Amino acid sequence: MKIILERIEKAKNKVGLKKDIKLVAVTKTVPIDKIIEAIGRGITIIGENRIQEAEKKFREFPETVKVEKHLIGHLQTNKVKKAVELFDLIQSVDSIYLLEEINRQAEKIKKIQECFIEIKVSQEKTKYGLNPTELEGFMVKAEELKNIKITGLMAIAPYFENPELVRPYFHRAKEIFEQVRSHFLIPASDFPILSMGMTGDFEIAIEEGSNMVRIGTGIFGE
Repeated sequence: MKIILERIEKAKNKVGLKKDIKLVAVTKTVPIDKIIEAIGRGITIIGENRIQEAEKKFREFPETVKVEKHLIGHLQTNKVKKAVELFDLIQSVDSIYLLEEINRQAEKIKKIQECFIEIKVSQEKTKYGLNPTELEGFMVKAEELKNIKITGLMAIAPYFENPELVRPYFHRAKEIFEQVRSHFLIPASDFPILSMGMTGDFEIAIEEGSNMVRIGTGIFGE
């Protein structure tokens, strides 16, 4: 983890960034003991991909373990109830229909559910995400929903052997992020997070404007 933190600082320094970059430790398939060890070393946010796996792990956490829990994997509507119960933040909201279901389930338990919009920045069929052309309608609907709080944008770039090739995708995500802020007159403090960058490309993501990176193998190994 020390090496990852050093690389984050180096990427920040390269573009003159002063603000902190939030680090999400991706704990998919990682055993409980390793997760608890990472939290003990300073990890404050963990990211899980699958509801069933996350539920089992979270039940096994000692009561003394305090960590922010993010869902970063694709969310099906039939799993929303459990996601709202389990997670502090859902990063992968990619449709109005899903957003409405999250709001319904959050209302039932009197919770304001924090969410990011997952935006589609590539044409890969395997990638989820909201089409940027649908953003305006999405934001209008989000403002009507009382149990939803949208605080950021999440993007996943295509995989390339050469990380430099992801730069245009991250650049596009940053443009969309700024457009959302300006078009809807949202103060930066209310929509602060651009979540992009993983183990293989997080330095490029930071250079292009990311302030939250999601790292799994870089922290826990393969």
